Amino acid sequence: MRKAWLVAGVSIGGCTAFLALLVVGTYSLTAGATGFGGSGGRAVALAKGAVPARYQALVQKWGNLCPAINPALLAAQLYQESGWNPRAQSHAAAQGIAQFIPGTWAAHGVDGDGDGDRDVWDPADAIPSAATYDCKVAGYVKKAPGDPTNNMLAAYNAGAYAVIRYGGVPPYKETQNYVRIIRTLEKSFARPVGRVDPSRQAAGAINFAQQQLGTKYLWGGNGTPEQDGRFDCSGLTQAAFRTVGIELPRVANDQYNAGPHPPRNELLPGDLVFFSDDLTNSRAIRHVGIYVGGGYMINAPKPGAVIRFDKIDTPDYFGATRVTEDGAKSLPKHPPSA
Repeated sequence: MRKAWLVAGVSIGGCTAFLALLVVGTYSLTAGATGFGGSGGRAVALAKGAVPARYQALVQKWGNLCPAINPALLAAQLYQESGWNPRAQSHAAAQGIAQFIPGTWAAHGVDGDGDGDRDVWDPADAIPSAATYDCKVAGYVKKAPGDPTNNMLAAYNAGAYAVIRYGGVPPYKETQNYVRIIRTLEKSFARPVGRVDPSRQAAGAINFAQQQLGTKYLWGGNGTPEQDGRFDCSGLTQAAFRTVGIELPRVANDQYNAGPHPPRNELLPGDLVFFSDDLTNSRAIRHVGIYVGGGYMINAPKPGAVIRFDKIDTPDYFGATRVTEDGAKSLPKHPPSA
C-alpha cells in the first residue's frame, strides 16, 4: 500500500454586500462518538459528509476492528491513499481505494463482503482488508513502548522490526512524517466534541479577501497579473490563506479536509464554508467561501459576478472547516491515475 489520491471538482456559488467584525474565542478540540479504536477508549464518530456515503458504513464498522484504529483514522488512511477513488492505481502498481500492492494483497486481502472472492478493486473487500492489515501490523508491535496507534502507523510505513528495534516510532523522516500526516488528517475526519480551537490566521485571511471585494470572477482564476488579479472561489480562499503562510489545495473539495469541522452554530470568522448538491459526500463539494460572521461569507460566486458578501444559509450549505497549518500540510499532493 502506498500513498495516493484523487483530485476532483472545483466550485461556484452566489453573493451581496455586508460588513462583519472578527470574533475570537478560546475553544478546545476533542474527538467524536461511536467506536473505541485508537482513541484511548473515547468513542469516535465521523465528521458529517467527510466520508462518501457509499463507504461510510464500511469505514464505521471496520474502523472499530481493533484498539489501534478508529473510523476517523481509517478514513484518513484511505483518503491519503486514494482520495476515495476505487479505481486508483499508482506508478508502483498499488491498486484500488486502499492502494494495496499485489504481493501485499495476495497475503492480506480478505473477502470483506463474503461473496466468495477477494477483489482489490472492490471497496467492500479493500476497506475491510485495510483495517485487517492495520490490526495485524498493530499486533506485531503491541509490546513496543509508546502510543499503539503511532507504532502501528510506523510499522505500516517502515516495518515492524524498525519499531521494535527503536522502541517506538523510528527516527526516519519519512516514517515520522507519515505518522504525523495520518494523525493530523484523523482530526479532519473525526466529528469534534466540544468546541474547536479558533484560528490564529483568520484575521489575515479575511483581510486579504476583503481587499478583493468588487473584483470580477474568473473561472480558474488564481489572482495572477496575467489574470488581472481575478479569482474563482477556491482560488480566492487559497490565495487568502497563502498570505498567512498556509498553503491550501487548489480545489474546494480538498480544502474541506484542511482542519476540523465546527458545526454551524459554532462558526467563527475565518472558517471556510462549503456548498454541495450532495450533502452526504465531501468529494461533491463545488463551492467555498470565507466566513466573516453574522451568517455571511466573502466569496467569488460565479461567472459574470464580482467577489462580494453573501449569506451562507442556503439549501446547499454543506459544512465548514477551521483551517490549520498542520491540517493543510497533511493533505496529499500527488494523485494516482484512475
